[in-house]
Amino acid sequence: MPLNPTLAAVTRAIAERSRATRERYLDRIAAARGDGARRNRLSCGNLAHGFAGCAELDKERLREGVTPNIGIVTAYNDMLSAHQPYERYPELIRTAARDFGATAEVAGGVPAMCDGVTQGRTGMELSLFSRDVIALASGVALSHDMFDAALYLGICDKIVPGLLIAALHFGHIPALFVPAGPMPTGASNDEKAKVRQRYAEGKASRAELLDVEARSYHAPGTCTFYGTANSNQMLMEIMGLQLPGSSFVHPNTELRDALTVAAVQRALAITALGQNYLPPGRIVGPEAIVNGVVGLHATGGSTNHLLHLVAIARAAGLELTLEDFDALAGVVPLLAKVYPNGSADVNQFHAAGGMGFLIAQLLDAGLLHGDFATITGAGMDSYRSAPFLEKDKTLHWLPSTADSMDTSTLRPVAQPFRADGGLRLLSGNLGRAVIKVSSVPEDRYTIEAPARVFNDQDAVQKAFDRGELTEDVVVVVRYQGPRANGMPELHKLTPALGVLQGRGLRVALVTDGRMSGASGKIPAAIHLTPEAACGGAIAKLRDGDRVRVCAVNGRVEVLIDADEWAARELPPKPDLSANNHGLGREMFAMFRAQVSTADTGATIFGVVE
Repeated sequence: MPLNPTLAAVTRAIAERSRATRERYLDRIAAARGDGARRNRLSCGNLAHGFAGCAELDKERLREGVTPNIGIVTAYNDMLSAHQPYERYPELIRTAARDFGATAEVAGGVPAMCDGVTQGRTGMELSLFSRDVIALASGVALSHDMFDAALYLGICDKIVPGLLIAALHFGHIPALFVPAGPMPTGASNDEKAKVRQRYAEGKASRAELLDVEARSYHAPGTCTFYGTANSNQMLMEIMGLQLPGSSFVHPNTELRDALTVAAVQRALAITALGQNYLPPGRIVGPEAIVNGVVGLHATGGSTNHLLHLVAIARAAGLELTLEDFDALAGVVPLLAKVYPNGSADVNQFHAAGGMGFLIAQLLDAGLLHGDFATITGAGMDSYRSAPFLEKDKTLHWLPSTADSMDTSTLRPVAQPFRADGGLRLLSGNLGRAVIKVSSVPEDRYTIEAPARVFNDQDAVQKAFDRGELTEDVVVVVRYQGPRANGMPELHKLTPALGVLQGRGLRVALVTDGRMSGASGKIPAAIHLTPEAACGGAIAKLRDGDRVRVCAVNGRVEVLIDADEWAARELPPKPDLSANNHGLGREMFAMFRAQVSTADTGATIFGVVE
C-alpha cells in the first residue's frame, strides 16, 4: 500500500525544516562511534575502578576488552507498581549477558516519581521537570564511557521520555527499552470512576473510595488504564525501540523473563563491535517520530506526548510541531477504545490483538512508515507479530491475529471507532492550545459560556464545594504552565467537572496546564500558550467574559470586540511565591526560569546542535 499522502508530506516537512540540525546531529554521533570496545579507551586506573565491584568472570571479560559490555540504566523503585518488578532485572540481565559471553553492569539509577501518588498534591509540580532530571541522571550514568550498548528500564509517565532523551544525546550507543508489563485487571475503570464521582458529590465515604482504588491498583505492573505510562509502551514499539509484542506481557512471568533475556541478546547483536550496528540516533529519525504520532492518534493515547514527543524529537535534531500532530490527526483513524476512551483496559487491548494487530493494520493502510531500521534489524514488518513461549521455553514470534479478537476494544482500519484521531489544535485570541475529543460527546465539541477564572485548581474545588457552579461555564485555570509552577496535571478537577456535566450543564476547561489523557468526557483546551506567567492572553480573562472552545473549527477565544480586547491591560501578576518552596520546589527554580514553552516541549534542552 502506498504511503498516505498526508503522512508522506508531514514526514518531508519535518525532515526539511530540520535538515541542518539533523545533519549536525548525525555527524556528531558518527564521530562518537569509535572502534573496538568503548572501555579500551580508558586508562588502566579508570578501567580498574570500572570493574572493581564485578564478579570474577565479568572482571576477566572486562579486562580482555573484546566482548560487549551493557550498561543498565534503571528506574527501579518500590513506589511505582510498574517499576517494582525491575528489582530483579539487573541479575537476570547480568546472567543472560554472561551466558552470551558478554558482561552487563548497572550504570546508574534515575528518579521515578509516581504521578498517581502526587496527583492533586504539591509534589506534582515536580513531575514534568522530572523528565529532564531523568535525562540528566542517565547522562551521568553513561558518562563513564564503559558501555557498548544500553538497556533502559523504565515504563511510566516521564521516565521513558527522559530515558529516550538521554539515549538520543548518547545516540551512538545502541539502546533497547525493556518493559515490565501491566498488572492484572482489577476493579473496572468504570466502577472506579463512578465511586470517584460519588465521592466528589459527598455520596461515598473515603473508605469506599480507598477500597475501589486499592482493588484497581492492586499488584506489580503498570496501571491498566491507557494513560501516559501505557502510551509510552505503545510508542517504544511503534518507533522500533523495543522488542515486538513486548509492551503488555504481565510482570514476573516466564514469557516476560524470556523477553528480557532476548533484549540482552539483541543489544549485544547491534553494538559497534559487530556488523549490525544500530544506534538510536539513526533509528529515531523523521519516520520513527511520525510513527509515534500516528500511534498516539490511532490508540487515543495521552496528550502528555504532545510535550514529550516534541522534546524527544529535539534531542534527535528534529523539529516536530503542533501543526504536524493536527495534520496527522485528520487522516489517522481511532482503532482502539481503552479507558478513558472506552471501558476496556490494556489487558483487553492486548488480548484483542494488541500492538501486532494495530501495527499490521496501519502498515497495510499506508498509515505507518515500515522501511526504517528498528532494533530488530528489520523494518516495522517485524512488528506484525506476537511473542510465544514453546513448551521447551524457546521464545518465538508468531504472526499476529489477522482479525481483532474483540471489536469493542480494537478494530481494523476499515471499521474504525472514528475516522480521525480525536486530537485538535485550537487557536484564537487566547493563544494556541490542544484538545482531545475521542471520548467527548459530539454535542460538547463546542462550548460557549461565561468564564469563571481561577489561579489554581484548589480554588475550583472550593467553588464547587460551595455550590457556586450552577450554570453553563468555561472554567479557566491559569498560572499552571511550566514557567509558573512546572505545569502539573489537573486531574483533581475531573470529578467535579464531571458532576457538573452530569447535571446537564455545558462545561469546558481552558488552562495553560496539563490534563494528560485521562480528562475523559470534559472538553478541555490544555497546554494553552503563551502561558499566563509569561503575559499570555489567558491572564487578561475576567469572570463573566464569554469564552468559546470549539473543536469543530479549532478555536479557543474570548468573544469580545477586538479593539476592547487589545486595549485591556494585563492585571498584576498574582503572588506565585508559594510555588517556589516546599517538597523540594526551591531546588527547581532553575528549571522554572529556563523551561521552554509547552508547544516546544516544555523542556530545558534546546534542539541538539
